[in-house]
Amino acid sequence: MSKDQTDTNLNEYLLVMENISKEFPGVKALDNIQLKVRPGSVHALMGENGAGKSTLMKCLFGIYHADEGNIFLEGNKVSFTSARQALDNGVSMVHQELNQVRQRSIMDNIWLGRYPKKGLFIDEEKMYVDTKTIFEDLDIQLDPRMKVEKLTVSEMQMVEIAKAVSYNSKIIVMDEPTSSLTEKEVNHLFKIISALRDKGVGIIYISHKMEEILQISDDVTVMRDGKWIATTPAGELTTDKIINLMVGRDLTNRFPEKTNKPGKVILKVEGLTAAYQPSIKDLSFELRKGEILGVAGLVGSKRTDIVESLFGIRHVKSGEVYLNDKKVINNTPKDAIKNGFALVTEERRANGIFGMLDISFNSTIANMNDYINKFGIYDEVKSKEDTEWVIKSMRVKTPSRKTHINTLSGGNQQKVIIGRWLLTKPDVLMLDEPTRGIDVGAKYEIYQLINELANKEKGIIMISSEMPELLGVTDRILVMSNGRVAGIVETKNTNQEEILRLSAKFL
Repeated sequence: MSKDQTDTNLNEYLLVMENISKEFPGVKALDNIQLKVRPGSVHALMGENGAGKSTLMKCLFGIYHADEGNIFLEGNKVSFTSARQALDNGVSMVHQELNQVRQRSIMDNIWLGRYPKKGLFIDEEKMYVDTKTIFEDLDIQLDPRMKVEKLTVSEMQMVEIAKAVSYNSKIIVMDEPTSSLTEKEVNHLFKIISALRDKGVGIIYISHKMEEILQISDDVTVMRDGKWIATTPAGELTTDKIINLMVGRDLTNRFPEKTNKPGKVILKVEGLTAAYQPSIKDLSFELRKGEILGVAGLVGSKRTDIVESLFGIRHVKSGEVYLNDKKVINNTPKDAIKNGFALVTEERRANGIFGMLDISFNSTIANMNDYINKFGIYDEVKSKEDTEWVIKSMRVKTPSRKTHINTLSGGNQQKVIIGRWLLTKPDVLMLDEPTRGIDVGAKYEIYQLINELANKEKGIIMISSEMPELLGVTDRILVMSNGRVAGIVETKNTNQEEILRLSAKFL
């Protein structure tokens, strides 16, 4: 690293990204972006999906090489060529989509690629002690020897934060760190962030949750369409001001007007109990045509187990499911698709998309049998037509159907997945956290799509951790507690307090 001169006073900032530009075929992802992070501060980075936030961080982290501009870390000009180089120089990132080796232990995941050695062998005891020391410092109550696959999503998130801290990082990027955390866990995370800030660490905090940004951050930078819009002290901002900067206009309504009209019962679930416990027990409810049924509950309430059981991912011990008054048995997802069910999963990157493949493949994969003609030949023309339908009807922003899906924003990836399942012509569409990690503008578009699908008499089950979303989008809300139904309420007649009270019932 070498000293370099810039108009910015480098001594004032821990990190300076100056005039950063990056272009991909068909799109200028970054156009002269500025980002300056002071030591011991939380700097929020905000913008709609597609604004360029992730691309900017990938340029910092050495995953992409910027076409123009300079990066200074502690006054020294840097240009990382790999994520490992960035980590070794004190820049770490906690990704929203967790990429962990789930079959290995927590401490293996934290020290992967840099195991402590005792001679020629890995020093397991030192690895355990070092992990335990970090956990104690961060007040994380986990056994370092536990396998990652046994952790909840929120616990996996904490492990990733501990891993970032283990590099003695000067800059830690946190991408949607609270998307899967309970209120208690969010407060714990904020304590960790405050402690890191007190030690002089610079936190780049990416989130779409306005209340969080105003609570935790010192400065806020807003991006829009790959351009820098503003950097403002958090104390001078309000939710409305941030939204206006992000979307370039006032967003007076967070949710579209509800126009769907629920009809006759399409789905009836009676006494459904999963084979392996703890999971759902004696689950009973009804879903109507054109209805949006929300599912609420605290982390651990087994909300996701409902849709996984209905979709044949989880084995069912007892209970019955009726679709259009006909008993159905979904032993596998293949059975579920054939019987008219579709599921958009919570973790897009882990089990929703094929990241290195194009939009065409990701759009048609669930409906592949439709593209094999009577001679056993793949019908490329029909596949192309269906992909173009997904892009147009879901309003996917992409240069072409051949674009790799992992280059799209989270909101556009989600639209492709929803479009994929609509090609199977389902009667029941199940959505698990459909707007997780999606910005306020893209969320509105997803809500519009959900409302439009309800208008087409689809029965929709929507799991969400965001209370305003459930109250703004659904017709009824099924509240879960400890794997059981704590209550089903009419959305227009309920409130956040009642739902939380039902969620906390011990059943």
